[in-house]
Amino acid sequence: MGLDEDALDYHRTEPPGKLEISTTKPTNTQRDLSLAYSPGVAAPCMEIHEDETEAYSYTAKGNLVGVVSNGSAVLGLGDIGAQAGKPVMEGKGVLFKRFADIDVFDIELDEADPNRFADAVKMMEPTFGGINLEDIKAPECFTIEERLREEMDIPVFHDDQHGTAIISGAALVNAADVAGKDLADLEIVFSGAGASALATARFYVSLGARPENILMLDSSGIITEERARQGDVNEYKREFARDVPGGDLADAMRGADVFVGLSVGGIVSKEMIRSMAEDPIVFAMANPDPEIGYEEAKAAREDTVIMATGRSDYPNQVNNVLGFPFIFRGALDVRASEINEAMKVAAARALADLARRDVPDAVVKAYGDQPIQYGPDYIIPKPVDPRVLFEVAPAVAEAAIESGAARADLEADEYEERLEARLGKSREMMRVVLNKAKSEPKRVALAEGDDEKMIRAAYQLEEQGIAEPVLIGEEDGIKRTAANLGLDFQPAVADPTTGEYDAYTDRLYELRRRKGITRSEAEELVARDTNYFGSVMVEQGDADALLTGLTHHYPSALRPPLQVIGTAPDVDYAAGVYMLTFKNQVIFVADATVNQSPDEDVLTEVTKQTGKLARRFNVEPRAALLSYSDFGSVDNEGTRKPRKAAKALQDDPEVDFPVDGEMQADTAVVEDILNGTYEFSELEEAANVLVFPNLEAGNIGYKLLQRLGGAEAIGPMLVGMDRPVHVLQRGDEVKDIVNLASVAVVDAQ
Repeated sequence: MGLDEDALDYHRTEPPGKLEISTTKPTNTQRDLSLAYSPGVAAPCMEIHEDETEAYSYTAKGNLVGVVSNGSAVLGLGDIGAQAGKPVMEGKGVLFKRFADIDVFDIELDEADPNRFADAVKMMEPTFGGINLEDIKAPECFTIEERLREEMDIPVFHDDQHGTAIISGAALVNAADVAGKDLADLEIVFSGAGASALATARFYVSLGARPENILMLDSSGIITEERARQGDVNEYKREFARDVPGGDLADAMRGADVFVGLSVGGIVSKEMIRSMAEDPIVFAMANPDPEIGYEEAKAAREDTVIMATGRSDYPNQVNNVLGFPFIFRGALDVRASEINEAMKVAAARALADLARRDVPDAVVKAYGDQPIQYGPDYIIPKPVDPRVLFEVAPAVAEAAIESGAARADLEADEYEERLEARLGKSREMMRVVLNKAKSEPKRVALAEGDDEKMIRAAYQLEEQGIAEPVLIGEEDGIKRTAANLGLDFQPAVADPTTGEYDAYTDRLYELRRRKGITRSEAEELVARDTNYFGSVMVEQGDADALLTGLTHHYPSALRPPLQVIGTAPDVDYAAGVYMLTFKNQVIFVADATVNQSPDEDVLTEVTKQTGKLARRFNVEPRAALLSYSDFGSVDNEGTRKPRKAAKALQDDPEVDFPVDGEMQADTAVVEDILNGTYEFSELEEAANVLVFPNLEAGNIGYKLLQRLGGAEAIGPMLVGMDRPVHVLQRGDEVKDIVNLASVAVVDAQ
């Protein structure tokens, strides 16, 4: 089956299309409906009648964008009409929602006249917080956008003009940096003089390029002042008419620093690339076939060709999805009246800055696990990079405030937390812990410190002020790897092979000599096993917390800290806890990694420690001890254990959160069952701490919730230890290491 047939199946599968409307408030009862509609809805109506800005408080306006088109220039399909363009407008809505959590109504207007089109859009201003114009042909798109920007009091943005300008502008900033050239000195050639090319050329000037250094060509050749005098170019192209001799693309590219292609495929030859200045910048952005192929351009010269295209199968994809969702996000969140030049420049510079930083594992994996590092083949972030939201939206919002376009203010830290929440509950929950960690960073020892992921995690922990990381391993190798990764920091390293660590050997021998370890074995363990070294380091107070397990089986990684550090004085058992986050709910699952067949004492201890962990995330625990029995409906040895543990917890004066059990999983998490069938339960609300009866059930349960329930998992977090220790899962990503290190810092605090 070909791509076209796959796409047709994708779109026609029930329900047809790609968007639907869903409710955001309860609509289950008569009272819910009376609040949602008549008579309750009258109250917000009258509030808005008194003050129209209250529409942002009482309706979805502040998070709603209209994607509006007449279908006159749809992708590479041309003027196919409003109705045929609808799948594209729905697709645009999907991107808004996926990348920036912005809701969209797609509006297809069967109107070719630009003034009548603008009139229709203007009349919809009360509905939307912003308007994204899409796939409207030039020059009508200029007229429409200019009118609407002047006459509407909400942001109006024609992505076909400005999207490519902003993304390629970010690429140009970094390409000039990589090539060692100044923006103001770049000689730039544009192939194409349509809406996108004109907007891009203007934007490059906003970034620092000089208008007199820009040559633009249309299908008739270089746009010259002579052609302008003869009336051979329209009013929009006239802006870039140059007082130079006429000529073709080959003439224009000779000696140029930059080629910007927004025209048609295959019109640039290797000879043209060879005629350009040293280390040329080539943005061949015609789609699907660029003006010159990637391999062809790279092979044309021996020096560095810094190349970008519009394609996803080559480095440096200029993809508008890096711009419009986040630009609108920032504009909507300050109730901006427009998207002005300062906001666009802020977006481009934020993207350029982001490309210079270490790239998350998730992005690297999405692109075939190939190294991604700032340089000729990486001058703009990848479209799937989740950090774009946190860089571009705040930059745009701040620029809106500073330029006077904003009608609401923002506090930077609070805004970042709001953006985190839009990406999912796990991001929101981790933000709580990250903020706590940053308030008082602690020394975190990272066993397996020569692993690339550990080094990158150490860099992020230090850069973000979360912790003071100490990498355990061979110092020269660690620093060499950090340099190869382009990480600009000098990591703190504890090298067991070169440092004076006899005291660590003495301590390990003292702790384990009656457990079968000789002094020479203790010396060997300290020198060769970073898990033992790190455990003694923390036990001796030279570090506040330990992370290990990235390259070891969980049991073998856990054994050294259990032997050396042990459990807390008032705790007999450690346990592994996962935090599972759903859209509007957080569940802590225990024990999923440590205790294979716990008795009631272990279950009691695990519940206490998990409750304490929940509070570190600002979650008030409500604990359920799970079984296949509901409150004695089955009585055997297995069901008695959680029942006895629940009773012990209820009788313990130190346990100040509700606990009940034994109960089935659905009883624990479905409030109607709890309050209806088992109204006597100690739990008045659904449980958020689930304690499983054994390790097998816990492991199965959390993985089913994660995979089938769509939960994001953070952990396992080790509770009950005398000092903060967390054991990673083999294959964890850098973000997982950073998250667990943050939890460890809060533990240490």
